[in-house]
Amino acid sequence: METKGRIHQSFYRNGPSHRDGADVSFQDIRKLFNFATITVGRWVTPEEQQIAANLFFDALYDLTTILNINEQVLSLNGSLSLAFGSGGQKNASAHYHSGKRQLALAKNAGAGSLAHEWFHAFDHYIAPRMFEGLSHGTFATQAWLDNATMNTHPLNKKLSDCFDLMFLDHNKRPNEYFVKSVEADRALKTFYYAMPQEMAARAFESCIQDHEIKNAFLVQGTKKSTEARLGIYPHGNLRVTLNQVLMLYFYQLGVAISHKR
Repeated sequence: METKGRIHQSFYRNGPSHRDGADVSFQDIRKLFNFATITVGRWVTPEEQQIAANLFFDALYDLTTILNINEQVLSLNGSLSLAFGSGGQKNASAHYHSGKRQLALAKNAGAGSLAHEWFHAFDHYIAPRMFEGLSHGTFATQAWLDNATMNTHPLNKKLSDCFDLMFLDHNKRPNEYFVKSVEADRALKTFYYAMPQEMAARAFESCIQDHEIKNAFLVQGTKKSTEARLGIYPHGNLRVTLNQVLMLYFYQLGVAISHKR
């Protein structure tokens, strides 16, 4: 007998109803959010595709609600693609492919990674709008640490302030969050947790998990997981302050974009 995968599990959420119990399709999601493309793997059964479409729909709308942004911001002005059960990387439950501008979740292991991977996509998208003269594929967090020339705009300054808080202490030295991430890499003999784009994505998913709207398909594991016990997520006062500045930034971004219309 074939065992059912993780996509068949129930994922806790307490957010508002976005579809009143009706089933939606990935085609509905593509149209409503204006995603560039949505690819579903050929090993995904029709039943799994239906379950996943409903989970994605609720999670994406929960994210727009939490961040106070609209669908167009979430699809990064129609430039972002989604993949489910297709386009991932070996040994990765979820992956953002900068070359394709594609966010991919594995069929049975990607749940809880959507917020993290979305921030990677945002970090990549915002980089050339925030900084001058970047090479293709550069992330804003890396450009910020490399002291790239920033385009003058109040929102860029706000995001720069977020990064300052994320990486540095009051003396402009690596903060405890940065140090813990480096220590985790050293213990595991890798360079992953201290990569600026990974630190930023973990800070963002922490912010999303701390919101009163909960969705375990969107984000989980920033508080009680093995990784959380390693100290590779922000905690204490830093986490509280980061949550505030990130929320304020996205709220102001959403307002600025809605006023352009």
